[in-house]
Amino acid sequence: MAAATTLKHQGRTYTLYNEDCIDGMRERLAPGSVDAVVTSPPYNLGTAYKSYDDSIGREDYVQWLGRWGAAVHEVLKDEGSLFLNIGGKPSDPWGPFEVLLELRQHFALQNVIHWVKSIAIQKEDVGRYPGVSGNVSVGHYKPINSPRYINDCHEYIFHLTKAGNVSLDRLAIGVEYQDKSNVGRWGGANRPDRRCRGNTWFVPYKTIKSRDKQRPHPATFPVKIPKMCLQLHGVAEGGLVLDPFMGIGHTAIAAAKLRLDCVGFEIEADYCAQTAQAIQTAIADAA
Repeated sequence: MAAATTLKHQGRTYTLYNEDCIDGMRERLAPGSVDAVVTSPPYNLGTAYKSYDDSIGREDYVQWLGRWGAAVHEVLKDEGSLFLNIGGKPSDPWGPFEVLLELRQHFALQNVIHWVKSIAIQKEDVGRYPGVSGNVSVGHYKPINSPRYINDCHEYIFHLTKAGNVSLDRLAIGVEYQDKSNVGRWGGANRPDRRCRGNTWFVPYKTIKSRDKQRPHPATFPVKIPKMCLQLHGVAEGGLVLDPFMGIGHTAIAAAKLRLDCVGFEIEADYCAQTAQAIQTAIADAA
């Protein structure tokens, strides 16, 4: 029997299973019960996880995610969304697309979101924008020391649905108009000064100032990423969120902030314990 941790707060339930997600989803979740999935599986790039081998053969890796996709399809509602964060590396860029083609047998690709971690903007390209007085370079990335490749400053978030026709709350993560004359021109009277932000999301990592301080997890996304995904889908309060590769719980934290139920699977017991603590902290902060 897999270890399970359940936390409850103000009618919301957060359940964490320390077990493999493919069998776990089929055994623990009812078909068509999940509103949205936000997750980031291992990328198979040799990341040093504690237990998982992140360097299996490419064909085996892609087929494994295909089996995973079939299990997600079973538990996801017909109008549900799967937000799949996955990256590659410049010397092996095909990985995300091979996974996407494998998942095509189960899902339609409705949107491709680019998670931008770092960006450099030249003053000459922005014109007379208020507040921009010079060249701007913001965010963090891992430098690549190679004459063949440029630094990799983004990852993909593939928005997958069962039929490609899920309505989204685009303005839930919208941004204000730069040119205020567009507020009325594009129907802004119904929701003043708000427009769709598009498919480029600039979300930098938090800065780790000390070289001696290691990240608590070797590969995870900021909490803002799953929060934006859930808001974009428009999960109603009390809806069920799933993260099959929970890691240290950033999807669960986002769900707690939005008052959504969450269930997650994680094979590393230590990460499950960290997730439980993180959820309790998020609940306390929201109180």
